[in-house]
Amino acid sequence: MAKKLMKGNVALAEAAVRAGCRFFAGYPITPQTEIMEYLSSRMAKAGGVFIQSESEVSAVNMLYGASTSGYRVMTSTSGPGFSLMQAGISYLASMNMPAVIADICRYGSGIGLISPGQSDYLQVTKGGGHGDYKLLVYAPHTVQESVDLIGLAFDKAEEYMNPVIMLSDGAIGQMMEGVELPEFSKVDPDKPWVLKGADAEHARNLYTGSFNGPENDQKLRAKYELMAGNEQRWEAINTQDAEIVLVSYGISSRVCKRAVKLGREQGIKLGLLRPITLWPFPVLPFKELRETARAFLSVEMSAVGQLIEDVALSVKGMKPVYALPTGMTPPKEKQVLEMALSILDGKEKEVF
Repeated sequence: MAKKLMKGNVALAEAAVRAGCRFFAGYPITPQTEIMEYLSSRMAKAGGVFIQSESEVSAVNMLYGASTSGYRVMTSTSGPGFSLMQAGISYLASMNMPAVIADICRYGSGIGLISPGQSDYLQVTKGGGHGDYKLLVYAPHTVQESVDLIGLAFDKAEEYMNPVIMLSDGAIGQMMEGVELPEFSKVDPDKPWVLKGADAEHARNLYTGSFNGPENDQKLRAKYELMAGNEQRWEAINTQDAEIVLVSYGISSRVCKRAVKLGREQGIKLGLLRPITLWPFPVLPFKELRETARAFLSVEMSAVGQLIEDVALSVKGMKPVYALPTGMTPPKEKQVLEMALSILDGKEKEVF
């Protein structure tokens, strides 16, 4: 299949339609608005429903209702809007309802800035809403991977009956790259858990109240353990003999890939572990790497470092862990190489 040049947000939106998404509700916010703009006309042509809601709060609660129809549902937003969706996401998780939420991350706290960033890591991976729940979180690093993962996100949302997050960033959402779009999926909305209504021939119960309680606690715990064991995804580059293993995701990992190549050319044994799932975090490769590497360096576009906490938990204190948070400025290969050399020379202060 020939590649097509597409903006990241538009490619993600088209891939969602091809994955069977037939309901979208959302509210404009930079840098994700192209997803809404594209779907405002595309969804109707695909036989689906598009709603520009009055707020992010109403958008996520529309997913809560629409998901009971059996159709694949999605919303998209960015940091401040994602914050407003937390209670609704918690409700979706408590009711075991599938939905996909795309967070095209911007930089900063509060209202933040419209520039790209990776400031939402802790919010999406640790559960920003109330209660005990886990969300499967994917982090693409190219436009093509955004396309590939959005289809997987819908599949996994239904497999585990759980909301799934696509955490991209403004850089990937706004850049244009060649992509291969998938074929259209055939999705049957008549699933065993679908709400039918009182007058239907085979009526099914209306979703009222909550599934919270001891019995559901056990089911949720078992589900999350299954997700944690089966859904870890990562990419490893030159990690077998690496003295310093870079850990990075999204747009920052693209810089780190280049840094590994340049470092190797200069005799610096760098490797890269790129998490594709941020939850469950890929702890499995660390079992070997914490035995062989001298140190780990977390590289991300945040002010204080968020990814580093999961890196440190995975290293278990066996090797030093360092941070390179670059704020609203994407990391540069030179920065990464200079810090790696400084670590090897014993000049850097470890964080964990």
